[in-house]
Amino acid sequence: MSFDGIFTHAMVNELSNALKNGRVSKIHQPYPNEIIIVMRANGKNHKLLLSAHPSYARIQLTEIPYENPSSPPNFCMIMRKHLEGAILEDIQQVGNDRIIHFRFKSRDEIGDVQNVIMIVELMGRHSNILLIEQDTQRILDTIKHVPTSQNSYRFIMPGATYQSPPHQDKLNPFETSSSELTELMTSFEDQDLPYEKRLQHVYQGIGADTAKELLHRSENNIQNLPILFDSFMTNIRKGNISPTLTIGPKKEFFTPLPYLSIEGEHVGYTTLSELLDKYYESKADRDRVKQQGSDLIHLIQTELQRNKKKMKKLQNTLNETELADDYRVRGELLTAYLYKMTKGQKEVSLTNFYDEEKPMTIPLDPRKTPSQNAQKYFSKYQKLKNAIAFVNEQMRLTQEEIDYLESVSTQVELATPKDIADIKEELIQQGYMKKKKTKKKQKQAKLSKPDQYRSSDGTTILVGKNNLQNDQLTLKTARKSDIWLHTKNIPGSHVIIQSADPSEETLLEAANIAAYFSKSQLSASVPVDYVEVKKIKKPNGAKPGFVIYEGQRTLFVTPDKDLVNRLKE
Repeated sequence: MSFDGIFTHAMVNELSNALKNGRVSKIHQPYPNEIIIVMRANGKNHKLLLSAHPSYARIQLTEIPYENPSSPPNFCMIMRKHLEGAILEDIQQVGNDRIIHFRFKSRDEIGDVQNVIMIVELMGRHSNILLIEQDTQRILDTIKHVPTSQNSYRFIMPGATYQSPPHQDKLNPFETSSSELTELMTSFEDQDLPYEKRLQHVYQGIGADTAKELLHRSENNIQNLPILFDSFMTNIRKGNISPTLTIGPKKEFFTPLPYLSIEGEHVGYTTLSELLDKYYESKADRDRVKQQGSDLIHLIQTELQRNKKKMKKLQNTLNETELADDYRVRGELLTAYLYKMTKGQKEVSLTNFYDEEKPMTIPLDPRKTPSQNAQKYFSKYQKLKNAIAFVNEQMRLTQEEIDYLESVSTQVELATPKDIADIKEELIQQGYMKKKKTKKKQKQAKLSKPDQYRSSDGTTILVGKNNLQNDQLTLKTARKSDIWLHTKNIPGSHVIIQSADPSEETLLEAANIAAYFSKSQLSASVPVDYVEVKKIKKPNGAKPGFVIYEGQRTLFVTPDKDLVNRLKE
């Protein structure tokens, strides 16, 4: 389901119970549209995630670790100025809309009490996070600035007076009597509109999935709806919920209660926040990778297309060089039969002693002597022969370039946000990108560490997530007796088992990890080579991540996401 007003109501209850009267200790802005507020409440620290992402807007507590930028954005600095040390006095939902007010009390620089409201508007691509003065309603700052040129109704900029989004003329399902429901449904102006759509038109904050669920529970009998409607809303209001992830055939749904109208496997969670962590983690990460790595993705695809186009041209040139032997034969035949020709002939038919004495017609330049015509064909032969060596070398280099770029492309596809910086650094080192010039002298960023896994029998397994990590892991970190794994002739991660004699179970688990972190992640029966590290060599001048090996054995595995997640440390 979407983060509708019903889910928002349940989440506000959850956050109020966990955070009310808590104190703000830290504020971070790991991504352009997301804020993390660390609060101390009820004897423990909580991380409150506020997202104004156009596709994943939400509020929740989170346990997912986030990488923070080296220098905080301006909005984060304003938030710190006004909210660090502040007490959260209240959390309120506006009606049953997806607008939430967090009311804080803090003190300014001179010690005066300051009442501020942080407003989160969950409205798809118009989602926003604002900080305003409670008394004056003046906007202190907002995560997205919206001038009048973008929105004539609302001017959302620092210094402007806050104006709420347009009011919806709908009923709040938590404040109206269910006894009115039957009449509202049956007397609806558009009688052709399905009942679930009527529910959405009449009541504020009821999403399509919730409306469908209410009708499903009433067995599509409008007479049964009031009692079921009242029971449903009472459970949500009182917090009698059972956070549920429904895994359907094509997509997943998160709901505050099991929605029986949605087919699939129902998985329960203790809290709504835990449910959202599970639902959004990989989805949001993939989107962040797209945001942060958009320039990488564009660059890699452009370079791949350029090299593939170059390879096609080289192949055409190589096809042309197949005439080289024909030119040599013509030259030799002309030399052998010089006595049969005279200057001025346009062609000559000679016996080809290289092809079963068959006759061969050879075009001649009438302006040249027979000897000069023979030399002309020898020159063409030599030129093409030289071209063959050049073209073959260029094809080899171009194929290496394509293989390398495809490996980087695979790494970007499999990357988490923290991997992007390493991949960018690699492309800078390889000359594909230029380092951005800054006034401040920046320290050389440290290479991140490989991901660590532990097999079922406790053996450590290390995984490189980019080519710089792969080189470091295989050529420097791993012991010569460790076992190295990689998908056979398929771009993917270097995997190291830190054992000279791993169990068969560990080998299979490591092979599964290697297959999962490869271009064949979604394939079945993926071939994975394994060999001792001492048999790995890196050719001089080879691209990052490229190695050669011999004496390998091959396992065939089908990548198992659940297994990989279970082994992650």
